[in-house]
Amino acid sequence: MRRHLLAASAALLLTAGAATSATADSPAGQSARPAAASVEVPAGVSAGVAVFDRQTGTFTEQLNSGTRFRSASVVKVLLALDYLWNRGPDYTVPPADRAWLEPMLRSSDDDAADAYWSDHGGTAIITRMVSRLALKDTAVPPTGYEGFWGYTALSARDTVTIYRYLLDSAPAPVRDLVMGNLRQSTRCASDRFDQHFGVAGAFEKPWAVKQGWAGSSYEKGTCGPPRTATATTTDTTGPAPAAVADVDLTRPALHSTGTVGAGDRSIVAVFTLHPVGTSYGKAYTDIGRLTRSLNVPGATRPAGWWYGTWSDHVNVRPDPGTGNAPISQLPAGVEVLVGCQARGEEVSVPPYTNEWWAYLPQYKGWISNIYINSPDNKMPDVKDC
Repeated sequence: MRRHLLAASAALLLTAGAATSATADSPAGQSARPAAASVEVPAGVSAGVAVFDRQTGTFTEQLNSGTRFRSASVVKVLLALDYLWNRGPDYTVPPADRAWLEPMLRSSDDDAADAYWSDHGGTAIITRMVSRLALKDTAVPPTGYEGFWGYTALSARDTVTIYRYLLDSAPAPVRDLVMGNLRQSTRCASDRFDQHFGVAGAFEKPWAVKQGWAGSSYEKGTCGPPRTATATTTDTTGPAPAAVADVDLTRPALHSTGTVGAGDRSIVAVFTLHPVGTSYGKAYTDIGRLTRSLNVPGATRPAGWWYGTWSDHVNVRPDPGTGNAPISQLPAGVEVLVGCQARGEEVSVPPYTNEWWAYLPQYKGWISNIYINSPDNKMPDVKDC
């Protein structure tokens, strides 16, 4: 039976803002789009963007690059740099410190950031790093919220400055430790949010990323195999006060920063705010579309077709069937890259059934086509596996 949803059913089943059409992306190995194109910002999204080509020493993209956003977990790069600043000539990091430093950078561990913030002066950390790196827009959290490191103000252009310091000026042990961990960014963050959006989803490796997310409307993280333990609700690092000065602390935020290409050729900083009430899957989809529109020298686009999905907690399976335990779950209604499709176990979501499965190369797993927003059981433009 065709699983094309009638309009009435779609209104009930599709998550808000889920994409309903697919687009073929550039084939593997094709360079990023021409520099003449402009940043494509999805409707309702506010963005600050900067892309810096280290080979030419020029920006290929700048949009509101000096606008301040609450940093969320992107500030953890500054926490790591503050820790490493005066480690001595060999920059030795004791095993006990690696035990918190590495999860903070790779998996965005909040407990590690909380402990470092409280033990090393809180806002003084930001004041020190602003002075050391000559940052223009970075500022401490607002009065009354000094304990919340995620409310540190940060801009896209200051983020480029931070990465340029890391890559071009920092002592080799500092560069290797920080960038080495960002290259090992885990798909599942410590709070079980899928953090491979933006840069990590738009481009093939090599990349190194530090992401950030904050929003009371984001559902609980469900990344990785299902489990019964209660997950933290979000990476907000505190309650959401009213906007302070020029920094919006109310709308859900999703940020993607890092480097792309051989030799860390391009530095990319994408900061986004989304309408109040936006789901994580919707924000994830929108920052992905924005990032894929950028001119990023040295980047390679993944091969495949982008399709929207519907339903909550769609299981990603190791093969096209339900016999084995899931390897992960998708954010609700997120857009995914489909590499190919194959027949497998028939899945039923009454009154619909479907025997076709989509292979998601970025998850190294499969989902039933019944959860793909396509008019037919088999996607018309996707190749067979």
